[in-house]
Amino acid sequence: MGLTVMTQTTGNVPSRAWGTKLPPGNKTTPEHVDVSGEVSWGDPARTGTAYDFRTDAITTPSIRQLAAISRATLNDDVFSEDATTAQLERHMAAVCGCDAAAFVVSGTMANQLAIGALLCRYARPNGVLADASAHVVNFEAGGLAALSGATVQPVRPANGQGRGLYLTAADLTAHARCPTRVVSLENTAHGNVVPLGELRAVREWASRRGVMVHIDGARVWDAVASSSGGRAGGTLAEIAACADAMTLSFSKGIGAPIGAVVVGSSAVIRRVKRLRQSIGGGVRKMGVLAAAAREALLENFGPGDVDVRGVLGAVHGMAAAVARMWTDRGGRLLRPTETNMVWLDLASAGVTAEMLNAVGTRSGILISAPRIVLHHQICATALASLEQVFDAVLSLRQLKEVNAAGAGG
Repeated sequence: MGLTVMTQTTGNVPSRAWGTKLPPGNKTTPEHVDVSGEVSWGDPARTGTAYDFRTDAITTPSIRQLAAISRATLNDDVFSEDATTAQLERHMAAVCGCDAAAFVVSGTMANQLAIGALLCRYARPNGVLADASAHVVNFEAGGLAALSGATVQPVRPANGQGRGLYLTAADLTAHARCPTRVVSLENTAHGNVVPLGELRAVREWASRRGVMVHIDGARVWDAVASSSGGRAGGTLAEIAACADAMTLSFSKGIGAPIGAVVVGSSAVIRRVKRLRQSIGGGVRKMGVLAAAAREALLENFGPGDVDVRGVLGAVHGMAAAVARMWTDRGGRLLRPTETNMVWLDLASAGVTAEMLNAVGTRSGILISAPRIVLHHQICATALASLEQVFDAVLSLRQLKEVNAAGAGG
């Protein structure tokens, strides 16, 4: 069947072309995109993401993003000739208060290129100091060593009453070795917001020692959105000012199918684009990816350096409700719930991750315990099922406690 995508809407987001003009001689009209057969775009129930608590990168792209792709320019970004990509890069540089930006296909690539661009000024070996639980340490296939020849010094933060929430300037003073050339921070850090004051303290510590700062801002949207809830997360520009290079992911939290960006000085971004080419990251028709990312940004965050849509704030509210579901039943949390992640203390509940995941699967939802991740496409049915899962596993613990007490008596 035919589908007229331009007539679809998402919330109250107005239709935008972001100034994109078709090149002279292009006869294509963007008013209608006809797709035959069943379409999964914009249908999280069909794809299953409405019932998926594993990650906020699992979301289903919207119909408006598909329409944006149909309007994208199709010129060569390796030659720096694609208007859609260039417009997004200029926009992200502007809202982050930076000179320039580079669009890339993934957050991992963005991190590797950003840190690589900072390190290539120095002769090897160099050290990168990062949170021991950081993405760059655990989930990027040893890229810092393989691509940049860097020694990674993982440090467990001392804050959070032993839970290690995020790196601070005090942690850097205690642990910087190697020699440290780059400090890599994550914001948010597993759902916890690094306060703007702490980011500035790290920046000051690094500047005094000639050390550069990288911020993995894959979920920095959540840190910014949390400011409206009373936390001192800061704006995109305020956070980016604390770094020599910052990365942002369009597929975590704000719903794009693919894409990330590195922002920084013109010199850093020139090196990023050169390194991007060396690892096969140069994409000829990058505009089709940038267009969807651009639309996701407008739909779920807004055009500026602060959140104006309220989508992420609503997600944070869902996460707070899920945390209460667990604690009201006697469960404990590993970390405070500040944005979209709930960390369950399974050991104190006498529950294994495998058990919780299995009960979730039987209840029609996907979980990757001990982390529960909320996103804007989670439906009410999924939340009700999650509550039933909590009832089941925590009731089992209570039954074991009663039996143990009886046996002891």
